[in-house]
Parts: sequence; structure tokens; C-alpha cells
Amino acid sequence: MAESAEKPGTGRHAKRISSILVTQPKPTNDVSPYFSIAEKYGIKVDFREFIDVQPVSYKDFRKDKINILDYTAIIFTSRNAVDHFFRICQEAKLEMPAEMKYFCISEQTANYLQKYIVLRKRKLFVGERTAADLFDVIKKHKGEKFLYPCSDIRKDDLPVFMRANNLKFSEAVIYRTVASDLSDLSDVKYDCIAFFSPSGISSLFINFPDFVQDGTRIAAFGPTTAKAVIDAGLILDIEAPHPNAPSMTGAIEAYIRRHAQTEVNSKASKNDITNE
Repeated sequence: MAESAEKPGTGRHAKRISSILVTQPKPTNDVSPYFSIAEKYGIKVDFREFIDVQPVSYKDFRKDKINILDYTAIIFTSRNAVDHFFRICQEAKLEMPAEMKYFCISEQTANYLQKYIVLRKRKLFVGERTAADLFDVIKKHKGEKFLYPCSDIRKDDLPVFMRANNLKFSEAVIYRTVASDLSDLSDVKYDCIAFFSPSGISSLFINFPDFVQDGTRIAAFGPTTAKAVIDAGLILDIEAPHPNAPSMTGAIEAYIRRHAQTEVNSKASKNDITNE
């Protein structure tokens, strides 16, 4: 786990986290782990999307001359990809054949497919969390012709793998990712800001070009987001996933607990000195 060198409770970490900005939409239900953190530790948690997803029109999609039914397998790496793929299919008046195979980056994405298809009647292959988790599975299906619906901004790992293994493969850009307009925010003065993509970091500086980190703890999900934080000249304090915290909320809570324990130990040491 890559974090700043200073320990919680010392230096720029001395201030307890009392406010968190999550650069994603607010959860639609009340059982989110973020709400649990807010209640358990008395922390203010705000949500605000830093990136905006814009659909590629069916007219523009057709310019790429991709015939969806020419493919035998679809690779999904996000729920946005699922939504916009089936939007394109609806506009094209296409119905997915029963023999179509679906390769999903995670169980969460696979479950989301139920919004559009009946999973028990489909051939579904699921990774654990990253595209790399799917590589071994995809290798076992070299005879398929794969379509990868994606954003105009996407990671290179999957396309590089597909080309390196001479797999039949095409990308279909079906939505675009742009920086959200955050002009209504007076500032981003939070004790912790959680980012989930390099685009989120770009959006921060597009909207707040004079942003100075100071004591703000930066949390990043995924290695590419972590790299974007460092490349932007920011200090990375909290990184997920890692073995002890596979989620962003888990990593943030682990940091908060370590800070609280450091604070308790510090007070105990002071009391010992006072009593001597």
C-alpha cells in the first residue's frame, strides 16, 4: 500500500479527518459504507461527481462501421459501458442472441447486466476486480470475436493484452468522459478527497487550477488513479485496494482507525510523563 511517509497523527496527518469529499454520485440507498463511516466516526461525508459521462449518439457510433451482431462476445468493464451498450442496441433495434457471451470485469458489473438480460439464460464469465482477472478466461475462448464497448478515455491493459495474443477484437467508443462543471463549489477544502479515476484528478485541476493540497488527505482507488495523483504533484495518503482493504471505504476507515489509535497512544504517553 503506497502512502505518504508520515505516520497518522504526525506532521500533515496530525489533524483528525472530520470531512470527506467522495468524487462519485451519492448512493441511492441508505446502506452505503460511507454513511456507516459518517455515523461511526462523526464525519461529514459529501458526494459530488467530478466527471460527466456523455453518450455517443447512434449516428456517430455508426460512423465506426461496427456491426454488433458480427461479434460473439462482449467485454464489459463498467456499469456505464453496460448502460450505453444496450442504449445503442435499443436505438439500433437489435436484440442480443441467446448464444452471445459476456465477459465482465467484476461480480458487481455482471449483476448489473440483469437490468437488461436474464443472466441464467446467458453465457457469463466474471473476473474479480480488474481486467487482468479476465485474461486467463479470455485466453480459453480464443475462437470468439470480441467487442469492447468503452469510453474515449480508458485503460490500455485490455487492448494491449488482446492484441498481444492475436485475438479477434474491436473497440467501440459508446460514451465520453469529460470534467464536470464544479463552478458552484466555493472550494474543495476537505480533510480527505477520494478519487476513483485519473479523469477525476484532471477535473480537480480544470475546475480549481490553483488547488493546494496543504493538509488534505488524498485517497485513490486503483493503480492508475494513484499514479495520476503522484503525477499531479499531490501526496498520496490512502490507496485502495490492498489485501486488508479491498474497497475505498475500507482503506479510509483503516486510516481513520490508525489515526485514532495513534492519538490514544500519544495521550497515554503524555499521561505517563506527567505522572512520573
